[in-house]
Amino acid sequence: MLLFISCVVLLILGYLVYGKFVESVFGIDRNRPTPAYTETDGVDYVAMPTWKVFLIQLLDIAGIGPIFGPILGALYGPQALLWVVFGSIFAGAVHDFLSGMVSVRNRGESIPEIVGDALGMPARYVMRFFSLLLLLLVGVVFVLSPAKLLSGLTGMETTWLVALIFGYYFLATVVPIHTIIGRIYPIFGALLLFMTVGIAGGLFLHGYDIIPNQNFFANVHPDGLPLWPLLFIVLSCGAISGFHSTQSPLMARCMKNETNGRFVFYGAMIAEGVIALIWVTVGLSFYPSPEAMNSVIAAGSPSAVVNEVARTLLGPIGGALAILGVIILPITSGDTAFRSMRLILAESFKLSQREIGKRLLLAVPLFLLGYAISLVDFNIIWRYFGWANQTLAMLGLWAGAIWLVQHERAKYHWIASLPATFMSAVSFTFILYSPIGLGIPYTVAVVIGLLLALAALGVFLYKAHGWTTVQPSKKLAGGHI
Repeated sequence: MLLFISCVVLLILGYLVYGKFVESVFGIDRNRPTPAYTETDGVDYVAMPTWKVFLIQLLDIAGIGPIFGPILGALYGPQALLWVVFGSIFAGAVHDFLSGMVSVRNRGESIPEIVGDALGMPARYVMRFFSLLLLLLVGVVFVLSPAKLLSGLTGMETTWLVALIFGYYFLATVVPIHTIIGRIYPIFGALLLFMTVGIAGGLFLHGYDIIPNQNFFANVHPDGLPLWPLLFIVLSCGAISGFHSTQSPLMARCMKNETNGRFVFYGAMIAEGVIALIWVTVGLSFYPSPEAMNSVIAAGSPSAVVNEVARTLLGPIGGALAILGVIILPITSGDTAFRSMRLILAESFKLSQREIGKRLLLAVPLFLLGYAISLVDFNIIWRYFGWANQTLAMLGLWAGAIWLVQHERAKYHWIASLPATFMSAVSFTFILYSPIGLGIPYTVAVVIGLLLALAALGVFLYKAHGWTTVQPSKKLAGGHI
């Protein structure tokens, strides 16, 4: 119990202290008009109340990641708790804040355009590829997972539920953001709150031994999988997730004032960290051993754990509502994943999105492609999703570090460059070691991964002086000096 409470307190202190420091490094300008006013179009650029922008941001980024990821992460042991806390404060929230606020300073542009403005067309193409790949995988994963949960809850055929969810996604992708997303997300937020508080309260009230294993030096994964770098791949949302950099620009287009940035971007990541903490704690406390939980996962994926935990802790009705809350999470990320893809393509082709016909021109092919990918084995999609997600997080942090250097913040680039180096080591090592990558021996992969990460840091430090001497007219827009 004390360990869990301490982790929650650390997250709150991280928001209040380190979040304020990151905000001061960026240089908030309360008098600078935001894209919601300078680029308003009534479709994607719409000024909305801060509480609503925060809630939409939270629901956008909190898909099944902060539930399924922590469940899988708990198999390794209580180390997952530390990764959630320190990952959220020093990596994930910084990543989300910078991707959101740099977008605010650049007319609400998506992350590929921001990176391209800084590093040129080759970097722009790389970011477009990784962003669109990840968003497509997210969109598909966040159709299949809620469909399976709904099928277990209602008895309906999964195929029909997939079609219904795709239909909702299509509608939410093409209509103005305040028409559906801006109206129904508060209701979804209430379900999310019930699910989060209900699961945590049920665990405590039923007298479970909270986090009985507090040995942070032992990897207890039942399958003997290495903690490094796999824990940092499977437990992404809730610590750091590249997907978030594709979502933050959506709310950068709707935020009324720069002073709201810390609450909306940094704060939403901290809130997601709390959700992840609860599910890691469930994984470490509800089952008598990692082997017991792993057998449930093997029989029906992490969704089977969610179903069993919710019904046991909250009863049939409360459990059904909690499961519904879990279903809402991926749906409220899947719809905005497709919306983000539409906007990235629109920026790439310089295609206005004011007219419904032009929105349909991009949305229809995207959904046809998404449906085709949904026919692929879910486990294969999930594996590639994890690596693509953390690789995009790595690139997003490097982009944030470069932005800080280019805007007279070189003294503090480390708030982004250090977590970027860490995530580079994670991404490189995984793709070198994993069967979906090169499949080279583990020890060799670890050494090469670390060396490549240090090389990336070295290149960044070497190039930093040149970036600081770039003329202001050639810098990214919006440096607050």
